[in-house]
Amino acid sequence: MYDAITDVTGLKAGHYTDLEAATGCTVVLCEQGAIAGVDVRGSAPGTRETDLLRPMNQVERVHAVLLGGGSAFGLDAASGVMRYLEEKNIGFLTPGGIVPIVPAAVLFDLAIGNPKVRPGATEGYQACRNATDGEVPQGCVGAGTGAMVGQLFGINRATKSGLGTASETIGGGVVVGAIVAVNALGDVYDSATGQIAAGVRKLDGKGFGNTVEYLKEGQSCQDGTGSHTTIGIVATNVSLTKEQTNKMAQMAHDGMARAINPCHTMLDGDTIFALSLGQKQGDLNVIGTLTAEVLRRSIIKAVTSATSLASIPASKDIPKD
Repeated sequence: MYDAITDVTGLKAGHYTDLEAATGCTVVLCEQGAIAGVDVRGSAPGTRETDLLRPMNQVERVHAVLLGGGSAFGLDAASGVMRYLEEKNIGFLTPGGIVPIVPAAVLFDLAIGNPKVRPGATEGYQACRNATDGEVPQGCVGAGTGAMVGQLFGINRATKSGLGTASETIGGGVVVGAIVAVNALGDVYDSATGQIAAGVRKLDGKGFGNTVEYLKEGQSCQDGTGSHTTIGIVATNVSLTKEQTNKMAQMAHDGMARAINPCHTMLDGDTIFALSLGQKQGDLNVIGTLTAEVLRRSIIKAVTSATSLASIPASKDIPKD
């Protein structure tokens, strides 16, 4: 077990990373198809194919999910994932041929690095070629390359974030996994310690302030520059219906709310996809509860695995009080 989303059998994860431009994309491949759902809680999302995942709509199975930087430009990377899958004859069968189903979500990372360089079809294709069912690199990789947290006062007091993944195994061989790119307006809290693990930096650069307290004092979220968004995927080897995977995605957001404060704001596009593949049996209440916990841990790993990049310091490099 890798403590990663790839512990769910049938999934592969791969990154394309551009450290110079501070952007990238991440793909999770489910080449045999997976029942999928989604829950969008933020009010500034950048997404593709999310309507298709609603319970009342026809197609149930997806063949990959893409997470990307580049804001709305980064949605182009999903075309490269489609090309990769089409070449392998994987997709939804239509009278006109195979059509791979690839939902996607993007975050805003144009404020650092080179805003003119964004993930496109070539980068999405490369992420597929890099995909593995083993250990998944974390930190400033893939969709998390240009991610930051604590952005209330813009990038000058933000902290570098990244991408994290985790999994949990319970009785009967049931596995739940998550992968997430954390680019939040708010601070990230480690509930094990009750302390801020990464967030808005104090004016003197020593330690973290508190975004919620700044808001109580009258600071406006609108004063921050750029936009934000935490995007992720949760998955299980328990057999679920389309309605149940949508509920799983909804419950996963509880883990985001435990780890990020504030989240789901008007300036965040927080989006979580959920995948079900496998034939294990399990209680949706248990699966959803574990999903929230695994997503919470993934968020912590995203900020603790990050390294300083593009003049934005990571948590591990910030002097403490």
